[in-house]
Amino acid sequence: MDSQIRFDEDGLVPCVMQDWRTGEVLTLAYMNEEALRRTRETGEMHFYSRSRDELWHKGQTSGNVQRLKALRYDCDEDALVALVEPTGPACHTGNRTCFYRGDMEPVPYEALPALERTIEERRTERPDGSYTTELLDDPPRIGEKVREEAAEVAQAAKDDSDERVAAEAADVLYHLAVLLASRGLSLEQAFEELNGRRR
Repeated sequence: MDSQIRFDEDGLVPCVMQDWRTGEVLTLAYMNEEALRRTRETGEMHFYSRSRDELWHKGQTSGNVQRLKALRYDCDEDALVALVEPTGPACHTGNRTCFYRGDMEPVPYEALPALERTIEERRTERPDGSYTTELLDDPPRIGEKVREEAAEVAQAAKDDSDERVAAEAADVLYHLAVLLASRGLSLEQAFEELNGRRR
């Protein structure tokens, strides 16, 4: 595959890093042939810095490496998408992604990753007054809530508006995510199970 990649006149190709679990875009950098080779050899992202005119290993200084899970290229063979497992913030500012400015209204695909991060914060910080914390402190209650919310969405699908069905479905997804977190599992593991069923 790498031999098909078309580098530009400066010997570079743009590479977008995307979180392999969530689909969130993390950053954009450039690779030359050496950066691509080192990425393949080490399993961690390497790039070419145009401003410093040198190779660099993502996370070498900060520790926030990005482990390569898959590399894809576009129809013109002149741009890459690296599906990565980040070990920390992608941006040198400490933000999760370099794309944290501009039109920042939440979009649909961001809902579940953001929910999982919030649940993890509640699990580790245990703030007083948090409904999520209350649930995590009472695992049998979480299962009861999943059953209750599933029944409510089924009833809504029979009798109520689409808006009501969507609201009840959101309740199911929330409680299911809490249940998974209480077991040390993630939505990712359920998604992998679904992907396995497509084969």
